[in-house]
Amino acid sequence: MVKISKLLQGYQSFYKQYFVEEPNVYQTLVRDGQAPKTLIIACSDSRVDPSILLNTNPGDIFVVRNVANLVPAFDSDMSHCHGTSAAIEYAVKHLKVENIVILGHSHCGGINTLVSTHKHNHTFIDTWLDIADTPEIRDICDTHSHDVACKLCEKEAIRVSIGNLMTFPFVKDAVLNKSLDLHGWYFNLETGALEIIALDN
Repeated sequence: MVKISKLLQGYQSFYKQYFVEEPNVYQTLVRDGQAPKTLIIACSDSRVDPSILLNTNPGDIFVVRNVANLVPAFDSDMSHCHGTSAAIEYAVKHLKVENIVILGHSHCGGINTLVSTHKHNHTFIDTWLDIADTPEIRDICDTHSHDVACKLCEKEAIRVSIGNLMTFPFVKDAVLNKSLDLHGWYFNLETGALEIIALDN
């Protein structure tokens, strides 16, 4: 079991680097505010931290993480919780990001749950995964073995999220105005390869 002390030691290393050795980094970020050019929507999986995968510095990327790196379709019903949608709105409207990246990965537990034929009876997860329960996903599940279906659905879910991004009026407007680009990336945990996912035009 990883002791909490290891995390605190990690913080000490972070503090030494950015508040002792390179204090100008955070001084600048505090003085000027954040201005990341890219929003990354990634999975909560502990193996795919975007800041580590992409070797970024503080302030470089604006990050949203959730189960299976999913984006729900636009929904103005305020009776629901909209954490991911709120972050997208902030990134596009206020930070004026120029890129949104959906970062998927192999061996995704969320997609594995979606592909599985047996129900897990999760209170929140099953409903969240319904975002990706499309006819295309169902067709993949019906025509391939579980392992193959998982890999294909991990990539298809990226396309689903890209499509859902375009249901947000402010995202669609920014894309059409060519001030925003959408990207789909797929990280292979076994090989370390980063695949660019072809998106529907």
